[in-house]
This record gives sequence, structure tokens and C-alpha cells, in this order.
Amino acid sequence: MEVSIVGITGYSGLELVKLLNNHKNVTIASIHATKEIGRRLSELYPYLVGVCDLVIEAFNAQEIMAKSDLVFFATPSGVASQLAQPFVEADFPVIDLSGDHRLPADSYEKWYKKTPASDDVLNKFTYALAEFTDVQGKKFISNPGCYATATELALIPLLKAGVAEEDSIIVDAKSGLTGAGKALSESSHFVNVHDNYVTYKLNRHQHIPEIVQELQLFSKKLHHIQFSTSLLPVNRGIMATSYVKLKKPLSEAELYAIYKDAYKDKPFVRIQDDLPELHNVIGSNFTDIGFLYNDVTNVLTVVSVIDNLIKGAAGQAVQNLNLMNGWNETEGLLISPNYL
Repeated sequence: MEVSIVGITGYSGLELVKLLNNHKNVTIASIHATKEIGRRLSELYPYLVGVCDLVIEAFNAQEIMAKSDLVFFATPSGVASQLAQPFVEADFPVIDLSGDHRLPADSYEKWYKKTPASDDVLNKFTYALAEFTDVQGKKFISNPGCYATATELALIPLLKAGVAEEDSIIVDAKSGLTGAGKALSESSHFVNVHDNYVTYKLNRHQHIPEIVQELQLFSKKLHHIQFSTSLLPVNRGIMATSYVKLKKPLSEAELYAIYKDAYKDKPFVRIQDDLPELHNVIGSNFTDIGFLYNDVTNVLTVVSVIDNLIKGAAGQAVQNLNLMNGWNETEGLLISPNYL
């Protein structure tokens, strides 16, 4: 399969190059951006010499469809919503890593403060949390957000089993700096991040509505969650710590069985005996989940960790590509975490 990548110079676009370069069923046909057009990608990023020496091209939907079989949008929010329509009209497969096709138009406009795609386009897209969405044969995939992926994978087993008090859920999520993208801002300056810990977008993060939307598929009684996001002074990784009251006390063995059953045939979710840490997943498509129950307060603490650029973006996009096409789900993705 020949694929094109739009938004190649962003963090997620660069991760797609690394992953797809090791995919036996895929060849990257073209790469696109709004700057550095005409330059080789490996000229800009020497670590890609011999990996991807393609020349960056200007975006042209017709040229992409002429040379490729599918297009990835690894662009900031507000871009794919404006550029994807020609592909949808031509029934040409799209995987969008941005938030532009995750929400209904009114919700998108409220949370992203941008002009949404048309309803005709939005209705064609499938929000695809890879572990819980059947995407085989689908053509238009909306990849979940990074915070959303970590949070949903931690909470869905509990809601599916009917053991969580739906109105009790509190999530404290933290991200490395790459989660903010490459655009410069005062909050991303070294002096403001190094040796610091900052909570931001409290009750306002744009991943909140997609998390609620997905969790409601597993419990209609869930109407909201309390969700906070903070910036860690690390390059990459997400840790989502969820606090949930249970409908009745459960033993560690019972809780472990709920999670093991939910993910028994899911190769990229690992249920750990202890609380997980970022080092165990960075550089990989794995999600590690661990938990501890407090029988005094009846609160279950669930910790999930992912690499925000892989499982939270490019890796899950490739996982969805595999599932769309009926390929081995792990193709191109069985990468050992860096650990150090």
C-alpha cells in the first residue's frame, strides 16, 4: 500500500515515518507540509538520513490521490477539517490524527474554538479507539487523542463490567512537553518547564468531550467526569491517574479478572501487578495499566501510561491502518520500549 503523510514536520508526522518505514505492507509515497517545501526530510532531520529522504511537497489533494492509496493527516487542529473534504467526496481513505473529526460540529466548535468540518464529512468518520472499535473495511478514521486514549483504556473495563459509580470519576492526567506540539509558546519555554509542574486547561481541555462521548458507549449513566491536565518536565509520555468509587467492594483478584478479560486478546494493553511508570512504555505502542483499591474509602485508583506520540498518536494510527485492512494488528508496531 502506498500512503501519503500531510503534516510531516510535526512530532506525530515524524513518528509515522519511523513506524511506517518498518511496515512490510506500506511504502510512503509522498510527504507534505506548509513549510520547507522542496527540501528533503532528512536534510531537516539528519537522524532520518537513509530512513526517509523524500522531498517535502506542497499539499495537493488530487496529486496525493493519484499516487497513494490512503492519506494520514498529522496536522494541528483546524487543518484536516478544511483539507479532508476532497478525499471524503472521492471515497479515498483517510486517517486523521487530529481532533477535527472526533466530535459533532457544535461540540467541536465549543471546545476547539475553530470552524468544524461539514456534517456530511463528520458523519463519514469513525472514532476509532483501536482496542474497542471494529474498523475493518472502514475508510475514514478519526484517531483518538493522547489523553483520551490513556483515560478511556483505564476506565472502559470498569464501566463495561458495571462496577463503577459513574458520577464519581476523577482523572488527573499528566503529559510530557511534546503533547503540546511544536508551536512555540511562553508555556513551553525551557525555563518555564524545567524543574516545574504546571496544571493547565482545568475543566477546559478539548479531550474531555471525546472521553465522555466514548465512555457513554459503555454506560449511558455516565454524564460527566472531573478531568485535569498537567505538564510534566519530560519530553514524552502520559500518565493518567483515575479515581473511581465502586458500587460494591471488590477483591484485587476480581478487579484483575475484569481487566484481564477486557484485554485478553489485545496485544498492546498490558495489565501490571504494580502501578506502571512512564519508562516502561516510552518509545512503544503499549499501554500499561495498574490499580490499587482502598477498602476504607471504597476508591479504586487506576494508573495508565502511554507514549503520547506513539500509542497516543502515530502508533494507534498505524494500528488502525492494520485493522482497517485486515492485517496483523501488530505489524510495524512490536517495538520494545526505550526504558532508558
